[in-house]
Formats: sequence, structure tokens, C-alpha cells
Amino acid sequence: MAKEAFSCRWNNTEIGGAESQSMPTNFPHAVPEIPVTDVEKAAAYYVETLGFRFDWGDDAGGIGGISRGQCRMFLTNASLREPHGNSGPVVIWLNLNSKGEVDELHQRWQAAGARILSAPEDKPWNLREFTAADPDGNQLRVFYDFTWELREAAQKGESIL
Repeated sequence: MAKEAFSCRWNNTEIGGAESQSMPTNFPHAVPEIPVTDVEKAAAYYVETLGFRFDWGDDAGGIGGISRGQCRMFLTNASLREPHGNSGPVVIWLNLNSKGEVDELHQRWQAAGARILSAPEDKPWNLREFTAADPDGNQLRVFYDFTWELREAAQKGESIL
């Protein structure tokens, strides 16, 4: 039996064939896995410095869950990751709702003693972003995508830069 081609919509353009009709159109929030040396020590940093909540887990089990608002992440140690061959460090992108939120979070994390690698800046790719790191070298790139604001301003003949 021949397999039908995959299909999806991108920017209101049909791509492929009929199989996409059984594909979900919306995915839930992704939950990244962050490789750490020690789950409990890493969780302490994420809680005390970055303001996350430690939800469950421990180093003996190899995995722990942290959250803040709608953001959930898993912290995993080498014993849990080893059979799967994944390692770190990794980069996690955190999408905020405004330039002001990016700046405010940067100020809070800096005041709490977070390891800040770069200050908030408007990038040429239309993201306002800053980068922080955890003790294991994993990077958190905090950003706001202001592309829609540029398009809206251009339609009105204005500039936001």
C-alpha cells in the first residue's frame, strides 16, 4: 500500500498531501530537558536565583521538574541521560510578551545574582533578548519578538526604531 504524502499549512499555503488531516494542529507547550550535574543543586539555583518553583524529583531519581507560570522544564543528571546519549550544555529560549518584560526580568535576575552573559539588546533579527547561564553552563536566552510591531508601524508609515 502506497503511503500518502505529508501535508501541512504554512502561511496559509497548502504543502504536501492528505496525511496532515490526522495531524494535530496545535501542540502543547514544549518541556525542554536541561542537563545538570546534580538535580537538587541545579533546582536550588533555578528557584533561589531565577524564581522558578521546584515541583518534584531528586538527584537519586535523576530528574526533577521546575516551573514558572506556563513554563515547565525538566532537570536531568548524567545517570538518566546516559542511556539516551544526550548531553549538554543546551540553549533554552524563553519567549516573553514585551520588551519591558525582557528588561524587567533581566533586572530581577541580575539583582538575584544570576550569571548574565549579555544585557538586553534589540537584535537585527527583530528580537529583544538577553542571555543568562546556569551553573552547568546551560544558557537561557530570554526574548521578545517585535517583528509584528515593525510590520504594523510600516503599514502606518511609522518607525518604532
